[in-house]
Amino acid sequence: MILNELNKSIDYIDENLTKELNLLDISNFVGLPAQHYRNLFIFLSGIGLSEYIKKRKLYFANKDLLNNESVTNVATKYGYSMDGFTRTFKAWSGYLPSQIHENQVLISYPKLSFFVNVTGGINMKTRIVQQPKFNIVGIQKRVPMQFEGVNKDIDQLANSITEQQKKEMHHLQDMEPKEIVNVSYNADEDFTKEEGYLTHMVGVLTTKNDISSQMDVIHFNESKWVVFENEGEFPKTLQDTYAKIYSEWLPDTEYTLSDVPMFSFTKFDSSNNDFAYSEIWVAVSH
Repeated sequence: MILNELNKSIDYIDENLTKELNLLDISNFVGLPAQHYRNLFIFLSGIGLSEYIKKRKLYFANKDLLNNESVTNVATKYGYSMDGFTRTFKAWSGYLPSQIHENQVLISYPKLSFFVNVTGGINMKTRIVQQPKFNIVGIQKRVPMQFEGVNKDIDQLANSITEQQKKEMHHLQDMEPKEIVNVSYNADEDFTKEEGYLTHMVGVLTTKNDISSQMDVIHFNESKWVVFENEGEFPKTLQDTYAKIYSEWLPDTEYTLSDVPMFSFTKFDSSNNDFAYSEIWVAVSH
């Protein structure tokens, strides 16, 4: 089960706190695509990966200082400059590093442990779709990371699409789902909740390759997709479904996530712009 691998990654982090840890190394250790490991981590733990690593470093630094190691050695050991370590440690603990041994202070920050908390059956309506090789073609830009509410930068991106670009997207669109889709990928490695940037594209699916230079393109190989259907208040229901995919479905599924971006589309109720039907497409393999 994937939770076992996640818990192994927590041990791996602790064993390598004095080295330059990065998302790719940790996700490779787990055997998950980096984007999915990062999202799984934050949805299950409620904290960003980089923030967790920083706090574990400071906890172990606190223990070293308590054992009367010099501030200079401890700062260097965990990859900080002296000024950076002093500032970060005081913001975390409320003490200067030099005060720890004298006052015998230990601030606890326990190691994470992942487990499934079964609180009752929540149905997630899904279907399996086999897709041939295809492209998602559209317009993209870097936008701020946001987990809740309407992302105004994504709205601005959608509204920036020209009539000529819309015509080309309509001409290229030739496969299901025949909707305008949203794709997010290449998130900043060290983001924490509500911080950092990712690349977001608004576009369509196509099997065609004759695409003008006005358009951005993401290429996908032939693949199997699990499609999560949801309907309700927008964007809350859609965002809740993303969270459930990582926090409820993925830890218990036999599927392996493919290293490609998820995508989604939304169709609004004609009489209520706050209510919508959405689908989230997740590429998988066994």
